[in-house]
Amino acid sequence: MIYHVLPGDSLVDEFRKTKISGDVIVCRECMVVGDVSGDTVNELFDRRANFLLVAYGTDEIEYHEKVADELLRLIDLPTGTEVHLWFEYELFCQANYWFCLYLLAGAEFEVYRVEPSVRLPHEIWNGFGGLDAKALKSCYRDRKRLSADDRKLGIDLWIAYSAGDYNRLRELSKIESPCFPQLSEVVEAEIEKSVRPAEILREIRGSGVKDFAEIFVQFTERAGVYGFGDTQVAAILDQLS
Repeated sequence: MIYHVLPGDSLVDEFRKTKISGDVIVCRECMVVGDVSGDTVNELFDRRANFLLVAYGTDEIEYHEKVADELLRLIDLPTGTEVHLWFEYELFCQANYWFCLYLLAGAEFEVYRVEPSVRLPHEIWNGFGGLDAKALKSCYRDRKRLSADDRKLGIDLWIAYSAGDYNRLRELSKIESPCFPQLSEVVEAEIEKSVRPAEILREIRGSGVKDFAEIFVQFTERAGVYGFGDTQVAAILDQLS
C-alpha cells in the first residue's frame, strides 16, 4: 500500500489530477506555533486542541476528528507500506515533517521525501502553492528515500524542537542530508521565532504600511522561511497592538 502525506487540503485536488497511485493522508497541523509538548502523542494532541481553541477558536472535537485522527493513521500502517511525505522547505512545513517522522518511528517500511524541487532558488519558500499536476509529477519523480540515519535525524529534530532545546537543534542542523534541505536556515529561524517575525512586522508598519494584505505580502517576501499564513501573521500583529 502506498500513502501520500500532503501538507494541507489545498494540495489535494491538484494531486488527484496527477493520477499518482496511493491513498492520501492530509497533514492539517501547524506545529510551528503553540504548545508542542506532551509525554504521549495523545497528550500532545490534547494540548494542541486546547491551544488552537484558545488561539483561533478551533473546535476541540473537530480538531481531534479532522487533524489528530488523520495523523494517527501514520501509526500502525500495514507491513509493506510505502510512505511519501510531501513537505515544503520552510519552518511551517519542516516542523510538521519532523513530527510525521516521529510518528513513523520504528516502522519497517520505505519512507520518501517529496519536495517542491521544481522551484528556482529565489522562489523556494513558495512551496507547492500554485504548482499544476505536471509540476507535482516532476516533484514526485525527484523524491528521495530516507535512510535509517535520515529518519533518526527527523525524530531527533522533533524531540529537540518539542523540548525547545535550541542547542541540540543547532547541533542537528549541522548534519547534511538531501532529505533535509535548508535545515540550518530553518533551525536559525526557529531560534529567532519569538523575536524576529515581530521585529519585521514592526518595521513594515513603521514604514507606513497599514493594509493587512500588503503587510502580509511584505512579510512573506522578507520572512518566507517561516511559512506563516495570514492567520499566524494576524496573531502576531494583534500581540503588537
